[in-house]
Amino acid sequence: MGHSHGPVAPADRRTVWAMLAVIVPLAVATLVALVVLWPGDVKKGAQEPQLPETVGTISAVSGESATVEFSAFDRVTAMVPTAPGSATFAVGDKVVVLDLQDGTYAVSDHDRSTPLWVFGAAFALAVIAFGRWKGLTALAGLAITFGLLLTFVLPAILAGRPPLLIAVVGSAAIMLIVLYVTHGVTVPTSVAVIGTLVSLGLTGLLALAAIDWAHLTGVTDDTSFLLGTSLQLNTQGLLLASIIIGSLGVLDDVTVTQAATVAELAHANPGYTARQLYRAASRVGRAHIASVINTIVLAYAGASLPLLLLISVGNEPLGEVLAGPVVAQELVRSIVGTIGLVAAVPVTTALAALTCRGRARSAGDVPERAHDLVTG
Repeated sequence: MGHSHGPVAPADRRTVWAMLAVIVPLAVATLVALVVLWPGDVKKGAQEPQLPETVGTISAVSGESATVEFSAFDRVTAMVPTAPGSATFAVGDKVVVLDLQDGTYAVSDHDRSTPLWVFGAAFALAVIAFGRWKGLTALAGLAITFGLLLTFVLPAILAGRPPLLIAVVGSAAIMLIVLYVTHGVTVPTSVAVIGTLVSLGLTGLLALAAIDWAHLTGVTDDTSFLLGTSLQLNTQGLLLASIIIGSLGVLDDVTVTQAATVAELAHANPGYTARQLYRAASRVGRAHIASVINTIVLAYAGASLPLLLLISVGNEPLGEVLAGPVVAQELVRSIVGTIGLVAAVPVTTALAALTCRGRARSAGDVPERAHDLVTG
């Protein structure tokens, strides 16, 4: 593992061995845990038989029925939903039609496969056009993340494994694979991995204490209630797992940024000492954290907008609303995640600065102008 900035001397051997001493055991432990905890065939609950469905195009709409064409020679008359809040349908819409098995048909929903494929392709093209090779590796990392979530994390939880343990192992696997695939096998990437691991550990401990102290059960809606009753899942463990997995996505952004910032500062000013690198990069970290916190709050507000609207039209005192299980759970989730995020900055920055200390000539050789370098 070494630096990739050309003129800068690679990390000294002691630093490389120190990184390996942490990363290799972590990778081995994660691999062993994946093998041991990997779910087999997951027994799913009893499900109602699925009705046959076909995609067609509406050619005519009349009252509570529509004519749907599947081909030039195949068409049916299907009922359309008319309840308040139901989707509306018009001529030319691609729809999903259910065969009710009694000679009648019903339009169940719009067919969204084409728009989703178009949006997905536009997303991939935009990422690759701007990021080039980095964009391609980022997409590969995204595919790996979804792959691990769908093949390990979710099936293992459904198989009855402890949700917290599964979340920790799954997050460690995602972190190790995705960060190295996306950013390369370098010392800064290794620093980001270690910083993310430390911050995730702190986030998990804080979440465990906060959930116990606030007496949160993890049951706040019909979905969590159904999971807890019909599938006998530990809803508190699910809440812990969701906090850890949710924090990982923001944490790796912060840790990678801090490690890269220190590396760039060391490249631009080889004379900076570890202390100077830490102080300069911390200024960037504070600005980054300030913007990320606002992003987190807005993301939660956007996701909970219907709930916020119900609260705004209600007459309950604010204190009672905040202390209710639904709002309290989201507050704990956001506060714990933010604290872990804040802790990631000094931890990662300090580790990155220490890995670059061997490049420093002396503190007196370089003036204190890191702030000018960072802020432009």
